[in-house]
Amino acid sequence: MLLPETLKVHDRDQFDFHFAYFLPWKDQMVPAIEEQGARAVCFKANNNLQMFQRVGDISRYVKEHQIDVIHSHLPWAGVIARLVGKKTGVPVVYTEHNKWERYNKITYWLNKFSFGWQNAAVAVSDDVQKSIRKNAGTKFRELALPAMQGTRINGKAQQPYLLNILNGVNTVHFDRDEQAGLQIRQQLGIPINAHVIGTVSVFRFQKRLDVWMEIAAAILKRIPEAHFILVGDGPLKEELLAKRKALGIEERLHMPGLKTDVKPYFSMMDIYMMSSIFEGLPIALLEAMSCSCAVISTKAGGVGEVVEHGKSGLLCEVDNYTKLIDYGVQLIQNQEQCVALAAGARKRVQADFSINKMAKQLEDLYLYLKKERENTK
Repeated sequence: MLLPETLKVHDRDQFDFHFAYFLPWKDQMVPAIEEQGARAVCFKANNNLQMFQRVGDISRYVKEHQIDVIHSHLPWAGVIARLVGKKTGVPVVYTEHNKWERYNKITYWLNKFSFGWQNAAVAVSDDVQKSIRKNAGTKFRELALPAMQGTRINGKAQQPYLLNILNGVNTVHFDRDEQAGLQIRQQLGIPINAHVIGTVSVFRFQKRLDVWMEIAAAILKRIPEAHFILVGDGPLKEELLAKRKALGIEERLHMPGLKTDVKPYFSMMDIYMMSSIFEGLPIALLEAMSCSCAVISTKAGGVGEVVEHGKSGLLCEVDNYTKLIDYGVQLIQNQEQCVALAAGARKRVQADFSINKMAKQLEDLYLYLKKERENTK
């Protein structure tokens, strides 16, 4: 979701965007990207190893379309981008969204082996940057943005830059829409006055959605009229459906599947709950806060850098996740506090996590790397 949302605010007179992906069935964002006038192209691969076979095709595409900068996300795509960068000489930016300690051994070592080949690494939070410095095994240059002002470009091959660019959200678009929220409630058969706790997530291990369901079941024992919603999909879908059934909360826990337009779902939630064991800086959290959802969450990764305890949400330590049960009950029973935290959440995002600020920093970085490359010719 970050890619089409950022595309909406980029300077399209100065920048032209091409979006490449590998897995043909992961095309949910293609219509949103193409609606913005950008190009999406699939270099078909059925698994991570087949992605390496597409390096030549991507390199030809980069040359044919005169790409100036390659920006990759997620470790395997990052490795592929670095190989393409070596073949074409085009600068490569890689955004790290997670802590290295959580990657499996193959992913970890491929990332580590190739990390020094790129021109710049972007961390989405201080926590992520600390993990990069600890694990990457390479030296970095520092770069302050906006980079074109007062920074000397010498064009010599050196270590990659490392900098923070915090994830952002379009606060104009992600503004609570009460009517849209009511429509979702009606579709799901949720009473207008019922309190709703929800999350939007990929169904992966790091999110601990099985724990999330256990917390929901515990809250329902104390407040039986509450409702929960889990929006998303992923590899653990069948396990989670079985977990919901085993807990006996099928009537109270709604699972509508993957949705490309999540704003109406945020707009029907009173509380946004996360039980993650680790995070970078989750986009869905920022979107929920922008839509005025009070937050209760574990203090995983960048979550603690976004949510101010007592001002925009309530946090607990990752290992003390059962505290979320008390937080959920507390906010349902104390509507005044819930409303105050929801207002604080939107205020926090508006002040420090604007997508406009993020897009401008990325544009400054792209221009700098393009200029640096020109100086080496």
